[in-house]
Amino acid sequence: MENNNSETPPSEPMQSLSISTEPSSQMSLDERFESIRSIGEECIQEDELKRLLANKPQPICYDGFEPSGRMHIAQGVMKAINVNKLTSAGCKVKIWIADWFAQLNNKMGGDLKKIQVIGQYLIEIWKAVGMNLEGGQVEFLWSSEEINTRAHEYWPLVMDIARRNKLPRIVRCCQIMGRSEQDELSAAQIFYPCMQCADIFFLKADICQLGMDQRKVNVLAREYCDDIKRKNKPIILSHHMLPGLQEGQEKMSKSDPSSSIYMEDEEAEVNVKIKKAFCPPKVVEKNPCLEYIKYIIFPWFNEFKVERNADNGGDKTFKNFEELVSDYESGELHPGDLKPALAKAINQILQPVRDHFKNDPKAKELVKRVKSYKVTR
Repeated sequence: MENNNSETPPSEPMQSLSISTEPSSQMSLDERFESIRSIGEECIQEDELKRLLANKPQPICYDGFEPSGRMHIAQGVMKAINVNKLTSAGCKVKIWIADWFAQLNNKMGGDLKKIQVIGQYLIEIWKAVGMNLEGGQVEFLWSSEEINTRAHEYWPLVMDIARRNKLPRIVRCCQIMGRSEQDELSAAQIFYPCMQCADIFFLKADICQLGMDQRKVNVLAREYCDDIKRKNKPIILSHHMLPGLQEGQEKMSKSDPSSSIYMEDEEAEVNVKIKKAFCPPKVVEKNPCLEYIKYIIFPWFNEFKVERNADNGGDKTFKNFEELVSDYESGELHPGDLKPALAKAINQILQPVRDHFKNDPKAKELVKRVKSYKVTR
């Protein structure tokens, strides 16, 4: 997202965000499509996305978050990158702070006040990291407020979705809550998928821009459109899930601090976590360090700079991921040189967030409170 070279001091963190490209009025239809499509590991369906962009000047995208603990880099940096791509391609982004959903899912022991503090902390981080909030194209909406204000619209929709679906179909969606079908679910957790499905229509979303782990409920929303004979279905644009830093961790875990980098981690913590991360030589597949570079560093800086001594090949700046893969697979680039370069790049991205949480009294108080909370499942 950020197009700075590595000499830029941390005090000037956000000079040119490489994905806050020209406004959509200067982008062709194809450029807008390519920019939006690049966010998703999967898009259901591409022809519908093209048609939407051709016919609607400002499509509405929705993304939702359960405020459930400290924010890791996938939620913080990747989300900022994706939102900036969407807004620069002319979309309006509604970020649904799903406080009631976190309560239903027993996050923070179901304490809504704590959950709302975490929601405020998430917003502070996105502001600090460089999510483009100018011009009102990004809207933060609290589920408890919106649902209470328009309850007469919301609950009939939830009831209709519940009425038209058999229980096993709803249970199959429980992955969206970080649960498995084998878990002993509370009745509240049966509500949850029906409500999340309703959110899409309640927010008038044209595009659901969530992670691959949320696709089942987004597909449920498309099936619901078939049930009610609705022609325009929400388009699903599911982004890649960054793995945890240890071997075999398919996604980052908030309950295992070593598996992920948090948005306000200190420089030394980032260095230690990357140093200990799984990064087998010459192996690209399921290598978390390379995934970080592909999904965070390249989209942010448009390059990856490795500093090493002359005996190991000297400094090298990679201009694309394919070039990096080629050197890494051949053994030309060693984990011992890749890891410090990755840690340095991540620290550069996170520095404005650290500065914000050190210097802003409101932000400082928020992170202190969030760190004191015990994460519950």
